[in-house]
Amino acid sequence: MAPTPSTRLIRTFALALMLGLGLTVAACGGHGDEKAEKSEAPGASGPTVTVATASTITLPRLVTASGTVTAWQEVPVGAEVGGLVATAVYVDEGTYVRQGQPLVQLNDALLRAQLRQQQAGVQTAEANLSRDDAALARSQELKERGFLSQASLDAALANQRAASANLASARAALSETQTRLAQATLRAPVSGLIISRSVTRGQIVQAGTEMFRMVRDGRLELDAQVPETELALVRAGQTATVSSDQVGQTTGRVRIVTPEVNANSRLGVARIALAGGGFRSGMFAKASIDVGAQPTITVPTVSILYRENRSGVFILMTNGHVRFQQVTVLSRAEDRTSVTGVNAGAQVVVEGAGFLGDGDRVNVVPAQAPAASAAAPAAR
Repeated sequence: MAPTPSTRLIRTFALALMLGLGLTVAACGGHGDEKAEKSEAPGASGPTVTVATASTITLPRLVTASGTVTAWQEVPVGAEVGGLVATAVYVDEGTYVRQGQPLVQLNDALLRAQLRQQQAGVQTAEANLSRDDAALARSQELKERGFLSQASLDAALANQRAASANLASARAALSETQTRLAQATLRAPVSGLIISRSVTRGQIVQAGTEMFRMVRDGRLELDAQVPETELALVRAGQTATVSSDQVGQTTGRVRIVTPEVNANSRLGVARIALAGGGFRSGMFAKASIDVGAQPTITVPTVSILYRENRSGVFILMTNGHVRFQQVTVLSRAEDRTSVTGVNAGAQVVVEGAGFLGDGDRVNVVPAQAPAASAAAPAAR
């Protein structure tokens, strides 16, 4: 059946509508491609930032370390004689004593009796020697006059020599007893601070038993643990500031740097002599060692960021993108900070670094541009 005029009119209208929709879609698609091409065009740029160059300069350098406070020299004090009872203890823990000061008195009654006996033995030996000396002198005189035989003279000489030997033996025994009697009074071998005591009155002391432990001259030092990467900077004689949360801080001086590095922790030890300050042996303390001016790489302090508890800076790459580089802060000043992990000459992002992500493309402008534009109106 042939279409009616009304049917032909409807079909014509539908065809025109479909053509209009097709042109609209094509137009929209064309605008999207233009935008994509515009965003990928070489002239496109990211956030605007300024950069600065990491440079090597000479700065005062501090090496930080921590460790345990120990005694400069711990001196054990023990008994040299054994089997005697401690009749008196004169000092206690925390007492500062002088060299030769009595610490403990042992029962010396038996030793004193032996001393008197041996003193009498020495006197007897001296008397016998005097008698035999006189007898030898008479025998020599009689022999010269021809009234005494050679055999009698030899006997008198032998008696005199025996008496002399007996006197030497008696004196040696007396000296031994005098020494043991002196050892019955335990004295401080050096001046220092008593830090432990293990003897009580009435205790039977055996030879070699440690009764006290003391810190020689009361001197303490910090066994500072220094990373092996900084150990070569530390020298004997360098000054340091030692601090503790409990007693505050004091000054110190590096006494010695041990030649060994722990294979597990990679730490060496610098022994820092303390200049007082109320520290006690066994305390934990921190030290800042002044190792003098050292060449170091520095970056602007404001360029250092902290991401995931790591300090770092954004480095500008040759393709216009940035990369987050982790660094280790050595010392910090108001303007520039000494770091490791960045090479000298690297371009470090300063202004705008806080809004960047790793791999972002940036637009670099001169650092002095804002100041110059602000000063231009004033010049007119």
